[in-house]
Amino acid sequence: MSMTDTQKMFGLLSAALFLALLYLLAPVLFPFLVAAALAYLGDPLVDILETRKLSRSVSVVIVFCGLLLGLFLLLVFVVPALQQELVALLKKLPAYIDRLQGTVLPWLQAQFSIEIPVWNLDSLKQAFSSHWQSVGGVAAGLMGSVSRSGLTLLGWFANLVLIPVLTFYLLRDWDLLVARLHELVPRRAEQTVVRLARDCDEVLGAFMHGQLLVMLALGTVYSLGLWLAGLEMAFLIGMLAGMVSFVPYLGFILGMLVAGVAALMQFQDAIHLFYVFLVFGFGQMLESFLLTPYLLGDRIGLHPVAVIFAVMAGGQLFGFVGVLLALPAAAVIMVLLSHAHERYVSSELYVDKKQD
Repeated sequence: MSMTDTQKMFGLLSAALFLALLYLLAPVLFPFLVAAALAYLGDPLVDILETRKLSRSVSVVIVFCGLLLGLFLLLVFVVPALQQELVALLKKLPAYIDRLQGTVLPWLQAQFSIEIPVWNLDSLKQAFSSHWQSVGGVAAGLMGSVSRSGLTLLGWFANLVLIPVLTFYLLRDWDLLVARLHELVPRRAEQTVVRLARDCDEVLGAFMHGQLLVMLALGTVYSLGLWLAGLEMAFLIGMLAGMVSFVPYLGFILGMLVAGVAALMQFQDAIHLFYVFLVFGFGQMLESFLLTPYLLGDRIGLHPVAVIFAVMAGGQLFGFVGVLLALPAAAVIMVLLSHAHERYVSSELYVDKKQD
């Protein structure tokens, strides 16, 4: 049964109202989005435990404790390591600047016979030399800046408390919430909506689980490879490249550029630049031929241009919240467009009945 004009208008107005509310509430949506993502990731594990004759409550507690343990290990091991390398980078930047002025720029000028303007980097070097101690702890510096604003500090604290609480309740009532939403679906559209929801769930599950594993695997491979190459900031650069690898080729390009500059500053030879190229080339082949096919597969199918546009558009419209929502929303839109394409090619608008 086709939709009436009133129903179509109601659907369009509802979508417009939802987008307007999303835009207005973007600043406060961050803890809810994080909690919903954690609950979505944890619900399949809860379902698996329930099949082992455990109650929903016990299963939720086990999965929730596992999520908290993972977050704790991240804060205990990963953050201090990143902080240590960042502090070491800031401490050595004055020496790198001296090397840039005394070696790299004259070499480039001699090799390419070009006039390179003399940059006055002394003030920058002096700033790093005198202030790197004040950023000896990333967390301490962050809290120092946050403490200047009571409202900002209150917001950080509220998010810190809200995310675990929201995650627990969403995880506990996830199946109930899905059932309640199912009851609201009009009966005549139930079959179509359920099929679309199932397809969207498959795509989102593939994206969220697979992409996180790909990012973690690439960060580990890049960090280990750069460490074997002798780069001092291996962990920092490797994890940075892994985290931004959700945008196709961005992690590879950004990581290779940053690691190449760091290797040039540290070693001043071509062989270590070659090592950097080998590390990121191996990581890119690993992603293309192993990680993406086995962890993501073809279930998402977003073109790289569509991924880049989605991230940039999300950030432009909704800020950081938009960046978080960009790829999941793009994956859902892809499913809806695929369904719309199926309806279109089977409609009278597409089919030429004169040929029948």
